[in-house]
Amino acid sequence: MTASAAIRTRFDRRLIAPMVLGSMLNPINSSIITVSLIPIGRAFDASPARTAWLVSALYVATAIGQPVVGRLVDVLGPRRLYLGGAVLVGLAGVIGLVAQDLWTLVVARIVLGVGTCAGYPSAMYLIRAEGRRTGEDSPSGVLTVLAVSAQTIAVIGPTLGGLLIGVAGWRATFAVNIPIAIACLWLGARRLPRHDALEETRQHGRFDVAGTVLFGVALVSTMLFLMERRADLWPLLVLALASLTLFAYAELRHRDPFVDLRLLGASPALVATYARNLLSATVTYAFIYGFTQWLQESRDLSPAAAGLMSVPMFATAIAVSTLTGRNPRIRAKLVVGSAVQLGVCAGLLLVSASTPLWTLALLTLALGVPQGLISLANQNAVYHQSPAARIASSAGLLRTSMYVGAVLAAAATGTFLHAGATTVGLHALATYALVAAALALALALADRSLARVGVRPQPQES
Repeated sequence: MTASAAIRTRFDRRLIAPMVLGSMLNPINSSIITVSLIPIGRAFDASPARTAWLVSALYVATAIGQPVVGRLVDVLGPRRLYLGGAVLVGLAGVIGLVAQDLWTLVVARIVLGVGTCAGYPSAMYLIRAEGRRTGEDSPSGVLTVLAVSAQTIAVIGPTLGGLLIGVAGWRATFAVNIPIAIACLWLGARRLPRHDALEETRQHGRFDVAGTVLFGVALVSTMLFLMERRADLWPLLVLALASLTLFAYAELRHRDPFVDLRLLGASPALVATYARNLLSATVTYAFIYGFTQWLQESRDLSPAAAGLMSVPMFATAIAVSTLTGRNPRIRAKLVVGSAVQLGVCAGLLLVSASTPLWTLALLTLALGVPQGLISLANQNAVYHQSPAARIASSAGLLRTSMYVGAVLAAAATGTFLHAGATTVGLHALATYALVAAALALALALADRSLARVGVRPQPQES
């Protein structure tokens, strides 16, 4: 093989920097806000219930925006969507820098959520395009880099936010997006290809506006009801059900639907991947939300000390992803990860006000194992289970399933800990998470097709 031919069969490493930077925009803004809520509330005399909208606004915008932008990436290619998303991220940073009231900040978070939606679907699209160009069916190393970078930035986000607030105040947690957006624009303009190896799979039909709107209405209505958890908001559920019904009808009739329900119907393995991701995210976020509150209220730990208790989980997740990323056995990762998740939930049922802190630290350490195994395995599963023409929108739906799981966890936390983060409330939340973990394990065990995903067939002997 000549040197030039060898280069053509390698993944273009110039793409890694813009891919990683774009994919990190969402997790860093999801985590950095956690240390900003108190100072923002003080600045605008806003209660925790009102500042919580800064978190919810990003979740809702991202849950809807990921598959929408992902579909646009499938149709138009990643370059324009990536650069457009970077512009919105920079704009959100400017809005946050000059905002004079809380609701303007909420608008900034919505703009930020939409802007960050392009990075991950674009990265998955580019990985698939490079896989086709190079003939490398399973670029596990690059997929691992993508997963580990997102996990790493989620860990350092609160620490970075604390440093920025200490130096320049809470507005710096918004303003930091301006230089990051400029870096994305520079890298994207210089390195993202104008043409790629997936162009022949693109479907240049009309964008499904009606399906997109109905999907958004159904998702927003459901998520608002779950976040507020008020009985008088039951009309939201009626609206969600009606929108979902019309959505299904519209998608089945559209030639190029926003969400290809026929594809999902013919690919139960892909649907199972979304379900596992949702269930696993529910467990993880229930632990993060509920366990952290319990540590502060029932164990009298400071917010900083309670936050440090989560560090072992993220550190273990990063280490596990790094060590196992190149192993193609997706089903084994999901089974082991779900089993450990189930064990951690069972362990939470045994904790009490007198449980030693080192035991609690071991629980968080153990939860890092499924964090590192499951998220990467589901990402790899979507990469292989999705058709090339819909890889970006499929990746977007994967992120949507994660955020829906986060909202379900937040709703459960608010329900079970509404009278305070007591040990009884934590045990109820752990039971809820235990059911989700058991369902995730059952899905992993039932789907035997996962044993073949990403594994190259062995050549037969002549």
